[in-house]
Amino acid sequence: MINHSSKIIITGGLGYIGSHTVVELQSKGFEIVIVDDLSNSSIEVLDGLKNIIGKNIAFENIDLKKPDLVIDLFKRHSDLTGVVHFAASKAVGESVTNPLDYYENNIYSLVNVLKALKKLNKSINFIFSSSCTVYGQAKILPITEKESIKKAESPYGNTKQICEEIITDTVSSSKNLKAISLRYFNPIGAHESSEIGELPLGIPQNLVPFITQTGAGIRSELIVFGDDYPTIDGTCIRDYIHVVDLAKAHTAALISMINSTHSKNYEYYNIGTGKGTSVLEAITSFEKVSKTKLKYKIGSRRVGDIISAFADTSKANKQLNWTAEFSLDQAMASAWKWQKKISK
Repeated sequence: MINHSSKIIITGGLGYIGSHTVVELQSKGFEIVIVDDLSNSSIEVLDGLKNIIGKNIAFENIDLKKPDLVIDLFKRHSDLTGVVHFAASKAVGESVTNPLDYYENNIYSLVNVLKALKKLNKSINFIFSSSCTVYGQAKILPITEKESIKKAESPYGNTKQICEEIITDTVSSSKNLKAISLRYFNPIGAHESSEIGELPLGIPQNLVPFITQTGAGIRSELIVFGDDYPTIDGTCIRDYIHVVDLAKAHTAALISMINSTHSKNYEYYNIGTGKGTSVLEAITSFEKVSKTKLKYKIGSRRVGDIISAFADTSKANKQLNWTAEFSLDQAMASAWKWQKKISK
């Protein structure tokens, strides 16, 4: 069972999903150490976390692509119980433009972490931040974990596939490593306190921060990438999950491993709401909760985008005792509240 001495290292812990997971794990009594190189995050997130939690969280500024630094990190924290590995570059469009950067960052960091963990020669629970992009364009919707892994539509998706394969091989050759990959769909929203939220550097690569920045007047207009897809309104369909629900899934997964409720050493779970939402429906939700008319226009399709993806989450519901609780409107309202705060 969990005790207050359970130390968890969260790589990429100052990032969007990582920071929300820090809050949820800390609330369950875990001791947290955040590792982040600040390449796609801000040190100010630490202040937001302190305001929510009421105390400082241990932080290490480390580039996980440097193996010596990673080995030293885990030597100093050899009393750890688990690792939640978020650290990765994550934008589909950017990965198409800069594929080598994505292969270098996402794969090197994982390999270095797993090598360092094997050197500890002790039981470790490892949670990997994966993605529904591993499925490509699924043949059957909603997507179950039994869906075949097809050729990735983007270098980003391919790094997630490769990383899952690396974990499979590592776990099968290790007596001490248990792992779970959480294949999540599209996280949106922010913590209810508005102390932390999605903080993209530069032009947002994801839909909702682009929507909220357009609503706030930071962007002149939103481009909807294509309206000629075979969907209800011609725009792409995604499964938008509140980031707090997603963070709670990581907590549930970690607790299930610590309590040894799994017979397998490596499991995969879809983490989503189970509901597909089109881009235009997402815009409508934002306009409703913000009472703001959004300026947008239809553009051409974007390379790497699939038509439709939404989850069958029954496996996570049953085995992890986890279910998404927030609605699209609630998630969008929290994203807008966060945007208004950081735009002041």
